[in-house]
Amino acid sequence: MLVEKPIASSLDEAEALIQTARAHRRILQVGHLERFNPAVVAARRIARNPLFFEGHRLGVFTSRSLDIDVVFDLMIHDLDIVLDLVRSPVRSVSAVGLPILSRKIDIANARIEFESGCVANLTASRVSTEKVRKLRFFQPSQYVSLDYTRQDVVVLSVKPGEGGAPPVIAPQKIETARVEPLKVEIESFLNAVRKQTEPEVTAESSKQALELAQRVVEQIRAHTASLPVPVEEKS
Repeated sequence: MLVEKPIASSLDEAEALIQTARAHRRILQVGHLERFNPAVVAARRIARNPLFFEGHRLGVFTSRSLDIDVVFDLMIHDLDIVLDLVRSPVRSVSAVGLPILSRKIDIANARIEFESGCVANLTASRVSTEKVRKLRFFQPSQYVSLDYTRQDVVVLSVKPGEGGAPPVIAPQKIETARVEPLKVEIESFLNAVRKQTEPEVTAESSKQALELAQRVVEQIRAHTASLPVPVEEKS
């Protein structure tokens, strides 16, 4: 079974899916499309010890997916990628967000701290005037910037200067072959089914992304509840 992201609407439902697939020895993969983006594939090869992430996933307002918060609609892509790159337990989450043009959260910002010391600052919006899909991260002596839309990666590495000269910054653009991530995702799923191997995006990893997304939404709601609500004057 290939399930669209997020894996389910609750952690209990996600666990029920996982246990059912396990009991019947079925392949269960979740459609986290960006895992198959060539820029993400390249970034996974580069990531050694990421310490700080800055992510922006912005889109113009449309009538689709207005029944869920932007965290589950858009931000969950970056939550999944960051979890995959950091591979460390989450220490704390703080977040803010607002409904703008719908009754759900339309714009959100989350700060996530990991046990490894890494910090991720992620923003998602479906009320932007432009479409932006970028993720940047810093690790010792290196800055990596990936563009989901262009499917490319730019790396800036700090290298020691020669003969006592100050360090120099060496830029490098990693060329990637443009592909359709959806096609690659389906091919990967079919391959896992044919060979009965673990899928590229496991249900367990998708459950972790869902859990983190829920923590972000909970923090947003807690923050919103603490805000002073203006009292309308009666005429």
